[in-house]
Amino acid sequence: MMAVVKANSKDIQLLGRLLRAEAEGEGDLGMLMVGNVGINRVRGNCLDFKNIRSIPNMIYQSPGGFEAVQKPYFYQRAREKYTRLARRSVNGERQHPASNALWYFRPVGDCPPTWWNQNRTGRYKAHCFYAPNPQDCPSVY
Repeated sequence: MMAVVKANSKDIQLLGRLLRAEAEGEGDLGMLMVGNVGINRVRGNCLDFKNIRSIPNMIYQSPGGFEAVQKPYFYQRAREKYTRLARRSVNGERQHPASNALWYFRPVGDCPPTWWNQNRTGRYKAHCFYAPNPQDCPSVY
């Protein structure tokens, strides 16, 4: 597979650290879904993610980035397992319900049908996923 966004080895390491910090408890599939959302944000160039053109831009976006960057374990070196998952995300592997999603969050209860006016695409374990309307962000479809 070819990369769908530009990424060097440092970017892959960074994304691997994000996947672990955001979704280690969700297993490989959950971490891949976090990767889908991140890569979609880089590809999208739409809505809250205009001018987010690289993996570091996406991860450290403020406001709108990821809570994990505020936690100490985000700053631990990425193990090979996580960099392998990151590379799969960069290579365009998509998993439903995160395939076209730009957002996810972990609610206390059920997933609301919309979140910030975006439609729910589904839930995987603790995370709810939300995708933009295709006309608002065609590049993630």
